[in-house]
Amino acid sequence: MIVVDAHIIAALLLKSEKASIARQLLIHDTAWIAPLIWRSEFRQILSYYIRKQILSLHQANMVMQEAENLMQGGQFDVPSLQIFVLAEKYDCPAYKVEYAALAQELGVPWVTTDRSSLRKFPQIAVNAAEFVSSDVTQKQVLTETL
Repeated sequence: MIVVDAHIIAALLLKSEKASIARQLLIHDTAWIAPLIWRSEFRQILSYYIRKQILSLHQANMVMQEAENLMQGGQFDVPSLQIFVLAEKYDCPAYKVEYAALAQELGVPWVTTDRSSLRKFPQIAVNAAEFVSSDVTQKQVLTETL
């Protein structure tokens, strides 16, 4: 089981330059989970694609449905206090902390391609390319505590 963020979901479903890594990640670990905020972030990405006329409204809605199907049963509400504590500790926006908080709470890695998240949360966040190329699931130890 791994925490994935909207960047990973978008890479998989929007056929981005990181699609290959996202596909390998899904093969490596099919139990993807995320905090509920992933939906808003993914909608933001899709709205950008609509505004830039990369996707039609209908196409964006279909991709959103595909993403919701992919993440069905793997969406979690993260306690606000935990988010506030980590946001203060890491001086980071609450929306980004939700992924770290969920990973920490469940003791699983947060796999991402977001460089700033990898820098901010080095003991929680794992680079997606590194995750698929090594057995990080066995090596990753979450040492952060509240």
